[in-house]
Amino acid sequence: MKDSFRYALISLIAFSITYSLTLFIQNELITNAVIISFLLQWFLFFPAYFYQTEKFYDISGSINYILIVSYIYINNYITYGFNIGNLVLSFLIFVWAIRLGMFLFLRIQKDGEDKRFGSIKPSATKFFMTWTIQATWVSICSLCALTGISSNSGVVINNLFFLGLTFFIVGFFIEVVADIQKTKFRKNPKNKNNFITTGLWAYSRHPNYLGEISIWTGISIISFSSLSNLQYVTLISPIFTYVLLVYVSGVNLLEESGNKKWGHLKGYKEYIQKTPRLLF
Repeated sequence: MKDSFRYALISLIAFSITYSLTLFIQNELITNAVIISFLLQWFLFFPAYFYQTEKFYDISGSINYILIVSYIYINNYITYGFNIGNLVLSFLIFVWAIRLGMFLFLRIQKDGEDKRFGSIKPSATKFFMTWTIQATWVSICSLCALTGISSNSGVVINNLFFLGLTFFIVGFFIEVVADIQKTKFRKNPKNKNNFITTGLWAYSRHPNYLGEISIWTGISIISFSSLSNLQYVTLISPIFTYVLLVYVSGVNLLEESGNKKWGHLKGYKEYIQKTPRLLF
Protein backbone atom coordinates (compact mmCIF):
# COMPACT_ATOMS: atom_id res chain seq x y z
CA MET A 1 0.00 0.00 0.00
CA LYS A 2 2.83 2.38 0.89
CA ASP A 3 4.62 1.62 -2.38
CA SER A 4 1.45 2.23 -4.39
CA PHE A 5 0.99 5.60 -2.73
CA ARG A 6 4.64 6.47 -3.35
CA TYR A 7 4.42 5.65 -7.06
CA ALA A 8 1.18 7.60 -7.42
CA LEU A 9 2.79 10.55 -5.66
CA ILE A 10 5.80 10.44 -7.99
CA SER A 11 3.44 10.52 -10.98
CA LEU A 12 1.64 13.53 -9.54
CA ILE A 13 4.91 15.35 -8.83
CA ALA A 14 6.26 14.59 -12.34
CA PHE A 15 3.14 16.03 -13.95
CA SER A 16 3.05 19.04 -11.62
CA ILE A 17 6.68 19.98 -12.26
CA THR A 18 6.27 19.66 -16.02
CA TYR A 19 3.02 21.63 -16.06
CA SER A 20 4.54 24.31 -13.83
CA LEU A 21 7.38 24.85 -16.31
CA THR A 22 4.83 25.79 -18.97
CA LEU A 23 3.58 28.61 -16.76
CA PHE A 24 6.94 30.38 -17.12
CA ILE A 25 6.59 30.29 -20.89
CA GLN A 26 3.16 31.93 -20.81
CA ASN A 27 2.08 30.29 -24.03
CA GLU A 28 -1.22 28.42 -24.15
CA LEU A 29 -0.05 26.27 -27.07
CA ILE A 30 2.85 24.92 -25.02
CA THR A 31 0.57 24.14 -22.08
CA ASN A 32 -1.82 22.34 -24.42
CA ALA A 33 1.04 20.37 -25.97
CA VAL A 34 2.22 19.18 -22.56
CA ILE A 35 -1.31 18.14 -21.60
CA ILE A 36 -1.62 16.25 -24.90
CA SER A 37 1.67 14.51 -24.16
CA PHE A 38 0.48 13.26 -20.76
CA LEU A 39 -2.99 12.30 -22.02
CA LEU A 40 -1.45 10.18 -24.77
CA GLN A 41 0.79 8.31 -22.33
CA TRP A 42 -2.01 7.80 -19.82
CA PHE A 43 -4.34 6.55 -22.55
CA LEU A 44 -1.76 4.01 -23.76
CA PHE A 45 -1.07 2.84 -20.21
CA PHE A 46 -4.43 1.06 -19.98
CA PRO A 47 -3.97 -1.45 -22.86
CA ALA A 48 -0.32 -1.88 -21.85
CA TYR A 49 -1.33 -2.80 -18.29
CA PHE A 50 -4.26 -4.95 -19.41
CA TYR A 51 -2.06 -7.00 -21.74
CA GLN A 52 0.98 -6.72 -19.43
CA THR A 53 3.24 -5.55 -22.22
CA GLU A 54 5.93 -2.93 -22.70
CA LYS A 55 6.41 -3.67 -26.39
CA PHE A 56 4.98 -0.36 -27.57
CA TYR A 57 6.34 1.74 -24.69
CA ASP A 58 9.39 3.14 -26.48
CA ILE A 59 7.71 3.77 -29.81
CA SER A 60 4.88 5.59 -28.04
CA GLY A 61 7.49 8.10 -26.86
CA SER A 62 8.54 8.73 -30.45
CA ILE A 63 4.92 9.13 -31.54
CA ASN A 64 4.45 11.56 -28.67
CA TYR A 65 7.33 13.76 -29.88
CA ILE A 66 5.98 13.80 -33.42
CA LEU A 67 2.44 14.58 -32.22
CA ILE A 68 3.24 17.57 -30.01
CA VAL A 69 5.83 19.07 -32.38
CA SER A 70 3.31 18.77 -35.21
CA TYR A 71 0.66 20.41 -33.05
CA ILE A 72 2.91 23.40 -32.33
CA TYR A 73 4.22 23.66 -35.91
CA ILE A 74 0.77 23.59 -37.51
CA ASN A 75 -0.68 26.16 -35.11
CA ASN A 76 2.27 28.51 -35.64
CA TYR A 77 1.99 28.07 -39.42
CA ILE A 78 -1.72 28.94 -39.32
CA THR A 79 -1.05 32.06 -37.24
CA TYR A 80 2.23 33.39 -38.64
CA GLY A 81 2.78 31.57 -41.91
CA PHE A 82 5.72 29.56 -43.20
CA ASN A 83 9.06 29.67 -41.38
CA ILE A 84 12.02 27.71 -42.75
CA GLY A 85 13.65 27.48 -39.30
CA ASN A 86 10.51 25.89 -37.86
CA LEU A 87 10.39 23.40 -40.70
CA VAL A 88 14.04 22.39 -40.32
CA LEU A 89 13.87 21.99 -36.55
CA SER A 90 10.62 20.01 -36.74
CA PHE A 91 12.14 17.81 -39.45
CA LEU A 92 15.22 17.11 -37.32
CA ILE A 93 13.09 16.01 -34.38
CA PHE A 94 10.91 13.84 -36.65
CA VAL A 95 13.96 12.10 -38.15
CA TRP A 96 15.45 11.47 -34.71
CA ALA A 97 12.14 10.25 -33.23
CA ILE A 98 11.32 7.90 -36.12
CA ARG A 99 14.83 6.43 -36.24
CA LEU A 100 15.11 5.84 -32.49
CA GLY A 101 11.51 4.69 -32.10
CA MET A 102 11.79 2.09 -34.86
CA PHE A 103 15.19 0.93 -33.61
CA LEU A 104 13.87 0.33 -30.08
CA PHE A 105 10.59 -1.17 -31.32
CA LEU A 106 12.34 -3.69 -33.57
CA ARG A 107 14.80 -4.53 -30.82
CA ILE A 108 12.11 -5.36 -28.29
CA GLN A 109 10.19 -7.37 -30.90
CA LYS A 110 13.31 -9.47 -31.36
CA ASP A 111 14.21 -9.74 -27.67
CA GLY A 112 10.61 -10.39 -26.64
CA GLU A 113 10.77 -8.25 -23.52
CA ASP A 114 12.52 -5.43 -21.73
CA LYS A 115 13.84 -6.95 -18.52
CA ARG A 116 13.62 -3.59 -16.75
CA PHE A 117 9.83 -3.93 -16.77
CA GLY A 118 9.75 -7.41 -15.22
CA SER A 119 9.00 -6.16 -11.71
CA ILE A 120 7.19 -3.02 -12.89
CA LYS A 121 4.31 -4.34 -15.02
CA PRO A 122 2.43 -6.25 -12.27
CA SER A 123 2.03 -3.04 -10.22
CA ALA A 124 -0.58 -0.69 -11.70
CA THR A 125 0.75 2.41 -9.95
CA LYS A 126 4.40 1.62 -10.69
CA PHE A 127 3.68 0.87 -14.35
CA PHE A 128 1.53 4.01 -14.57
CA MET A 129 4.45 5.97 -13.13
CA THR A 130 6.74 4.85 -15.97
CA TRP A 131 4.24 6.06 -18.59
CA THR A 132 3.89 9.36 -16.73
CA ILE A 133 7.65 9.80 -16.51
CA GLN A 134 7.90 9.17 -20.26
CA ALA A 135 5.47 12.07 -20.81
CA THR A 136 7.69 14.18 -18.55
CA TRP A 137 10.74 13.16 -20.61
CA VAL A 138 9.04 14.01 -23.91
CA SER A 139 7.67 17.33 -22.63
CA ILE A 140 10.77 18.68 -20.90
CA CYS A 141 13.24 17.51 -23.56
CA SER A 142 11.21 19.12 -26.33
CA LEU A 143 10.20 22.22 -24.33
CA CYS A 144 12.92 24.45 -25.75
CA ALA A 145 12.13 23.43 -29.33
CA LEU A 146 8.38 23.79 -28.79
CA THR A 147 8.89 27.29 -27.41
CA GLY A 148 11.13 28.32 -30.29
CA ILE A 149 8.76 26.99 -32.94
CA SER A 150 5.72 28.61 -31.29
CA SER A 151 7.31 32.07 -30.92
CA ASN A 152 6.19 35.06 -33.01
CA SER A 153 9.47 35.05 -34.93
CA GLY A 154 9.71 31.27 -35.16
CA VAL A 155 13.13 29.62 -35.20
CA VAL A 156 15.71 32.19 -36.26
CA ILE A 157 18.32 31.29 -38.89
CA ASN A 158 21.64 32.70 -37.64
CA ASN A 159 25.08 31.53 -36.52
CA LEU A 160 23.65 29.84 -33.42
CA PHE A 161 21.24 27.93 -35.64
CA PHE A 162 24.12 26.44 -37.65
CA LEU A 163 26.12 25.73 -34.48
CA GLY A 164 23.16 23.84 -33.05
CA LEU A 165 22.65 22.04 -36.36
CA THR A 166 26.28 20.88 -36.21
CA PHE A 167 25.79 19.54 -32.67
CA PHE A 168 22.66 17.71 -33.83
CA ILE A 169 24.28 16.14 -36.90
CA VAL A 170 27.35 15.00 -34.96
CA GLY A 171 25.21 13.64 -32.13
CA PHE A 172 22.85 11.87 -34.52
CA PHE A 173 25.80 10.29 -36.35
CA ILE A 174 27.33 9.08 -33.07
CA GLU A 175 24.05 7.65 -31.82
CA VAL A 176 23.23 5.82 -35.05
CA VAL A 177 26.73 4.40 -35.53
CA ALA A 178 26.93 3.30 -31.89
CA ASP A 179 23.58 1.49 -32.15
CA ILE A 180 24.60 -0.21 -35.41
CA GLN A 181 27.93 -1.33 -33.95
CA LYS A 182 26.33 -2.79 -30.83
CA THR A 183 23.60 -4.52 -32.83
CA LYS A 184 26.19 -6.20 -35.09
CA PHE A 185 28.23 -7.17 -32.02
CA ARG A 186 25.22 -8.85 -30.41
CA LYS A 187 24.32 -10.72 -33.61
CA ASN A 188 27.64 -12.56 -33.56
CA PRO A 189 27.18 -15.79 -31.51
CA LYS A 190 30.82 -15.56 -30.43
CA ASN A 191 30.02 -12.38 -28.52
CA LYS A 192 27.23 -13.89 -26.43
CA ASN A 193 27.46 -12.67 -22.82
CA ASN A 194 30.45 -10.46 -23.73
CA PHE A 195 30.75 -6.68 -23.57
CA ILE A 196 31.59 -4.49 -26.56
CA THR A 197 34.89 -2.58 -26.63
CA THR A 198 35.25 -1.88 -30.34
CA GLY A 199 34.31 1.00 -32.64
CA LEU A 200 32.95 4.05 -30.83
CA TRP A 201 32.64 1.88 -27.73
CA ALA A 202 36.43 1.92 -27.47
CA TYR A 203 36.31 5.68 -26.81
CA SER A 204 33.16 5.89 -24.70
CA ARG A 205 31.35 3.31 -22.58
CA HIS A 206 28.02 4.81 -23.66
CA PRO A 207 28.48 6.56 -27.03
CA ASN A 208 24.78 6.22 -27.86
CA TYR A 209 23.89 8.36 -24.84
CA LEU A 210 26.68 10.78 -25.70
CA GLY A 211 25.02 11.19 -29.09
CA GLU A 212 21.61 11.69 -27.49
CA ILE A 213 22.88 14.43 -25.20
CA SER A 214 24.60 16.16 -28.15
CA ILE A 215 21.36 15.98 -30.16
CA TRP A 216 19.29 17.78 -27.52
CA THR A 217 22.06 20.27 -26.83
CA GLY A 218 21.99 21.10 -30.54
CA ILE A 219 18.21 21.46 -30.56
CA SER A 220 18.39 23.86 -27.62
CA ILE A 221 21.08 25.96 -29.34
CA ILE A 222 18.94 26.10 -32.49
CA SER A 223 15.98 27.33 -30.43
CA PHE A 224 17.96 29.79 -28.27
CA SER A 225 17.56 32.91 -30.41
CA SER A 226 13.76 32.59 -30.37
CA LEU A 227 13.53 32.67 -26.57
CA SER A 228 12.91 35.68 -24.36
CA ASN A 229 12.50 36.57 -20.69
CA LEU A 230 11.35 33.61 -18.57
CA GLN A 231 11.34 31.34 -21.61
CA TYR A 232 15.05 30.77 -21.04
CA VAL A 233 13.98 28.33 -18.34
CA THR A 234 13.33 25.89 -21.21
CA LEU A 235 17.11 25.58 -21.61
CA ILE A 236 16.73 22.98 -18.89
CA SER A 237 16.03 20.55 -21.77
CA PRO A 238 19.63 19.33 -22.42
CA ILE A 239 20.41 19.41 -18.69
CA PHE A 240 17.36 17.25 -18.01
CA THR A 241 18.43 14.88 -20.79
CA TYR A 242 21.91 14.56 -19.27
CA VAL A 243 20.63 13.95 -15.74
CA LEU A 244 18.00 11.47 -16.93
CA LEU A 245 20.37 9.44 -19.11
CA VAL A 246 23.37 9.48 -16.79
CA TYR A 247 21.85 9.26 -13.32
CA VAL A 248 18.36 7.78 -13.73
CA SER A 249 17.36 5.51 -16.61
CA GLY A 250 20.43 4.97 -18.76
CA VAL A 251 24.08 4.94 -17.75
CA ASN A 252 23.43 4.33 -14.07
CA LEU A 253 21.37 1.18 -14.66
CA LEU A 254 23.70 -0.19 -17.33
CA GLU A 255 26.80 0.38 -15.21
CA GLU A 256 25.17 -1.42 -12.30
CA SER A 257 24.12 -4.31 -14.54
CA GLY A 258 27.58 -4.47 -16.15
CA ASN A 259 29.33 -4.60 -12.80
CA LYS A 260 27.12 -7.49 -11.69
CA LYS A 261 27.71 -9.40 -14.92
CA TRP A 262 31.36 -8.70 -15.68
CA GLY A 263 32.73 -6.89 -12.61
CA HIS A 264 34.85 -9.89 -11.66
CA LEU A 265 36.63 -9.95 -15.02
CA LYS A 266 40.05 -8.31 -15.37
CA GLY A 267 39.30 -7.22 -18.94
CA TYR A 268 36.13 -5.44 -17.87
CA LYS A 269 37.89 -3.68 -15.01
CA GLU A 270 40.57 -2.46 -17.42
CA TYR A 271 37.92 -1.30 -19.89
CA ILE A 272 36.16 0.69 -17.17
CA GLN A 273 39.43 2.29 -16.03
CA LYS A 274 40.70 3.37 -19.47
CA THR A 275 37.40 4.25 -21.20
CA PRO A 276 35.43 7.36 -20.12
CA ARG A 277 31.76 6.94 -19.25
CA LEU A 278 30.74 9.43 -21.94
CA LEU A 279 33.58 11.49 -23.37
CA PHE A 280 35.71 12.63 -20.44
